[in-house]
Amino acid sequence: MADNRELENLPDLSDPGQRHEVRDINVWAIGKVGIGLILTTIASILIVLGVFRYLQVQYNATPAAGNYTGIDVDARKLPPDPRLISDEPENLQQTQAAEDQLLNGYRWSDEKHTQVAVPISRAIDMLVARGLPSAQGNAAGAPAGVAVPTESGLGPKIQPPGGPLASELAAPAPAGEGAETKGK
Repeated sequence: MADNRELENLPDLSDPGQRHEVRDINVWAIGKVGIGLILTTIASILIVLGVFRYLQVQYNATPAAGNYTGIDVDARKLPPDPRLISDEPENLQQTQAAEDQLLNGYRWSDEKHTQVAVPISRAIDMLVARGLPSAQGNAAGAPAGVAVPTESGLGPKIQPPGGPLASELAAPAPAGEGAETKGK
């Protein structure tokens, strides 16, 4: 019986007025939103064109390049830093000359005038005359059998085979420790 009641509420499809649902969609509301979008687009275009026109008039109304009012323009003054380099090769030569002066000249290296910086060629000659310090024997804390680098190279061997802990790994554990480990 419930099936017959449901069939009675169905629309008659032979009637063209009942072939779509009028309750689910509001065509007039969708039409109003579409009209609003079109009007908003037209208004936006008009605003943008108006701003462009205003800016074009302002640009054309600016004074000529030489008529600055209220700006201090003096060709005798240098502009503020940073300035562009006007002659790059000359600037490079000046920079290299200043660096050569630092490397090849004598000067005080501190403010108290207690240390003098000597030319690099003289510093190399002094270092060759004195010689470089070298390590004598094993360094403190170096394992036995490990060679310490000397003035002529790294020495005959750097580490024993198996690494620095090879002698500790090869030694057997004391008898008391092995028995405790087996019991647990």
